[in-house]
Formats: sequence, structure tokens, C-alpha cells
Amino acid sequence: MTSPIIITGVGKRIGYALAKHFLAQGQQVIGTYRSHYASIDELNALGATLYPCDFYDDTQVRSLIDELAKLPQIRAIIHNASDWLPDPVLTKNEPFKSATFAPSQVLQRMMQVHVSVPYQLNLALEAQLRAAAGDEIGASDVIHITDYVAEKGSQKHIAYAASKAALHNMTLSFAAKFAPEVKVNSIAPAMILFNAGDDVAYQQKTLAKALLPKEAGNEEIIDLVEYLLNSRYVSGRCHNVDGGRHLK
Repeated sequence: MTSPIIITGVGKRIGYALAKHFLAQGQQVIGTYRSHYASIDELNALGATLYPCDFYDDTQVRSLIDELAKLPQIRAIIHNASDWLPDPVLTKNEPFKSATFAPSQVLQRMMQVHVSVPYQLNLALEAQLRAAAGDEIGASDVIHITDYVAEKGSQKHIAYAASKAALHNMTLSFAAKFAPEVKVNSIAPAMILFNAGDDVAYQQKTLAKALLPKEAGNEEIIDLVEYLLNSRYVSGRCHNVDGGRHLK
């Protein structure tokens, strides 16, 4: 049995696609999810080991870490779990109209899911990552899924963008800490897949932001993840998948 690949947030989109891809290869996959979608039942049937875990709940996170720490080896950790809370809107009459959370709560929640949990998992599972690599240089991996806004910023999702920037910064620190057995990289996607409810006007506006105006699809991320896993000489880097948005 191969050492497992851990993927957080396997319920939909990139995490779900990555889990199916590795399961189809016969790879042992361990996934986490917050909400139960039909995809969770499908991944279970395909042989994945899945843990329900709300990353906003410290007790659940601690229990998850305790379970994963029992593994003798880990081939890779792909930190994909994410949330996308908008910043509260300040108005004259109502301090934070239509906001589910206060500003401090929005920032804390974004930092919790995108920074604190990956930080804790990386530290707790370092020995298992090194064990899977053995004496081979760069044979195990940590991959942080960040976002192109980590460099650009965001007017409506400031806390989200800041937390993704912090996640990439951790890439640099953990790459140095875990070398030479473990490579640590980040992937910064822009628009990869439209949602079912995205109308034509929104799609056209979004596509126009890139030099390559197309829907990239999950395969673009899967191919990049495979490249990073197979590489033995790439670490501490951010790999942008944004269609050339920085040049528009």
C-alpha cells in the first residue's frame, strides 16, 4: 500500500477532482469535508478515507490531527479547504449591514481555515512526511492552494486575500524547514470553474480579465499537482494559474 495523500476540502470542485484523480490511480486518499454532498458518498464508494471536520471548530481540528498523527507515513498533504467570506459593508444607518460576521470575526475565520489549520497540520505531520520520503531528496510534498488575489488584493474580500497571502508565506517557511526530504509549494488559481448559477454576463466579464479568456477546468490544477509531486527540484515556489491576469 502506498503512503496516503491527504486532501482537505474534498466535497466539491478542485478537492473533489483531485481525490477522484488519485483514487483512479490506485492511490490511497484521505480527505476532509465540512458539508456532506453526494460527492462524499461517491468518494467513499471509490475507497477514500474521509473525515468530517469543521475547521472553525478547534476541538474537531484537534481530533483530526490526533487521527492523522497515527499514520506511519504521508506522501503528500494538499491544503485545499477554503471559505470565501466577503468583508462587512459599512453604511451610515447600520454599522455593518447585511454582514453575517463582524469585521474581527471575518478576519479570524479566514485566518483559521486558510492559515491556522494548515499550520497545525504541517507541524503535527512533519515526521510522517519525512518518513514517506526516506532518504530520497524531495520525495514528499506539501501543497498550499492559495489564490491569485494573494498578490493583487481584493476590495470586497480583503480578509480572504490577506489569509491566502499568509498561506503562501507559510510555503516559504515550511519549504526551508522541511527540506530536503519534503518539498513545499503553493498553487494560486484565478477563475478555474464557473458555478452552475453564474450567468452569461458574469462569465463574459470574468473571462475578459485574463489574457487567455477561457475556463481552465480542474485538469489544469491536476496536471500542475502531478508535476509538483513528480518533481525533485522545485520547492518554496508559488505557481500561478490565472490566464495571465497580471498583464491585463
